[in-house]
Amino acid sequence: MSDSKKRYYRKNVELFLLVEKIKLWPSRNGVLHGVKAIEIKGQYATITTHCGEVFQVCNSRNSRAARWLRNKWVDKPCSKCKIPQWKLDKYSKTIFASHYGSDLRHK
Repeated sequence: MSDSKKRYYRKNVELFLLVEKIKLWPSRNGVLHGVKAIEIKGQYATITTHCGEVFQVCNSRNSRAARWLRNKWVDKPCSKCKIPQWKLDKYSKTIFASHYGSDLRHK
């Protein structure tokens, strides 16, 4: 697979599907965390990061986290999570478009 390959996802996909796919989570202070596990229970999920933080979140397409992931409004990666550079590069080349791209549907 080429390193310069762009990935296209629909802009309005569910938050849990997006987090499961890219394995990244933006915290409220602008730090990008690596997701270790996501446990979905209905409309809520418990997200555990590699640095040990645990978040309980609601599945919303318009939430702060969903908007921050789509628009890439994060300042820096978490130093404790140690997100590899290839994952950050892959995320930076990901494009979210409203008219084309993968829908990320349930399997």
